[in-house]
Amino acid sequence: MSVAEDVGRIAGAAAAFAGPGEELAGVLVAETLGRRVYLCAFQSAEGHSWLALDVDAGPLTDGRLVREAASLAALCEVAEESAGGGHLAELRARLAELRETDNPEGIDEAEAAAASLAETLQPEPRVATGAYLDALGSASRRLEQALGESGPSPFAAAMQAALGSVEELAVDVEGNYKIPLV
Repeated sequence: MSVAEDVGRIAGAAAAFAGPGEELAGVLVAETLGRRVYLCAFQSAEGHSWLALDVDAGPLTDGRLVREAASLAALCEVAEESAGGGHLAELRARLAELRETDNPEGIDEAEAAAASLAETLQPEPRVATGAYLDALGSASRRLEQALGESGPSPFAAAMQAALGSVEELAVDVEGNYKIPLV
């Protein structure tokens, strides 16, 4: 079963957990602490709520697991948005233009690193995992180095800057969780 089919299956099951006037707004998928977690967001006129489901579409109450899944999903989202400076397609186009006009030394390496990063990015829906996050970080760093960045990694700086937002999401999920967490 593809990730999209799996998310569709979970979305169908999650709809049963919607409260009055509430509808499912989205499903994020993460694998953490050895388990797959489907983090379901619900929206209503009064606000929003969250519920994490397991592979059998049963609600999860393990607070640590839910927090880790929310954090990992958010980190992967930030990593995808930050990869290649946040504008990978434009960067690749600019590199191709540079090849045509100036053909500078190192352009082959830069284009190969940009292509590798593009191949690393997974289409939505995707499963947020530590391995995926690591792969994005490694591919981003290779691209930065191929572009001549020898100092601190801009990708790493973007990830560090996002930690507050990642924590805010985790707190929001916990604070607006549909059932008690243990």
